[in-house]
Amino acid sequence: MKNYFILISAFCLMLTSCNSTPKEIAYGSDGCHFCSMTIVDKQHAAQFMTQKGRSYVFDASECMLNHLKEIDPSTVAVFLVNDYNAPGKMLDATQAIYLISKNIPSPMGEYLTAFASKEAAQKAQLTNDGELFNWAELKARFD
Repeated sequence: MKNYFILISAFCLMLTSCNSTPKEIAYGSDGCHFCSMTIVDKQHAAQFMTQKGRSYVFDASECMLNHLKEIDPSTVAVFLVNDYNAPGKMLDATQAIYLISKNIPSPMGEYLTAFASKEAAQKAQLTNDGELFNWAELKARFD
């Protein structure tokens, strides 16, 4: 009975030790995993969390996309990007719509910006020009 209790306790501890939510980005102090720049821009930051629960933060979506070339993407559980229209709010990167516009600078100079909806991206495109991409198209562009 004692061994059974120890086994159950160890299993519960193991379950609670794996964090299944991405970490909050500490703007102004966290460094980009790809380029090591301090993350300050709440409209362009990104992150992903692995299947094992480790989070990697980036100062821009383009840094995250460039880092994906160095890892097996199947190890990633969730991709997140800042919503340009809601600074600091993260959204599912695979569902976002992206605008590349020379009129909206991003930290690494790729002019890449994420939006929560196609309508929001199209509205920004009307005033800033540029080209729209979904996640698959954007990943292909960065391969």
